[in-house]
Amino acid sequence: MITTKTVCGPVAVACVVALAAVAPVLAFEIDPAAIRGQLVLPQEPAGAVTPTAAKEKLVKEPQPIVLAGRVGARGMEPFLENKASFVLVEIPADDHAKKPGHDADDCPFCKKKQANTPMTAVQFLGPDGKVIPVDSRRLFGIQKGSDVVITGKAAFDPKLAIPIIQLTADGIFVRPPAK
Repeated sequence: MITTKTVCGPVAVACVVALAAVAPVLAFEIDPAAIRGQLVLPQEPAGAVTPTAAKEKLVKEPQPIVLAGRVGARGMEPFLENKASFVLVEIPADDHAKKPGHDADDCPFCKKKQANTPMTAVQFLGPDGKVIPVDSRRLFGIQKGSDVVITGKAAFDPKLAIPIIQLTADGIFVRPPAK
């Protein structure tokens, strides 16, 4: 016969052990304002290149870079939930793309122009070498369509099936929206 005492005893012990294991994780809080203060650049860095220009210069080994791009991912979600990581595409150079409400994902002209340009996977790492576990939208106040300039180290492997630049960032400048 199983009594309440024998059932509750092991369960209670298991709960205490589980809470003890989780408690250090709960005590560690990430301060987005402090991280933002370390990563957001006060002014736009000089010498930014487009993803297309970067692709021509980069190799498999990461190199320092300043890259300008637009948050977007050609019909996919550019953000990773709860991660300081997002995707950039080329900023359209022509005037039609500057109109309010323009969405390159829905524009046949932009789709055709961007078809052969590389995307850039951006990630911000913490001191532990892992992607910072704070959503980029919350951390930097960006959204799909935001134009940004990123500093960091980037690599490009031309043998990949999809042309994508891997950029480990150490700074971000968010350009003000066009008026």
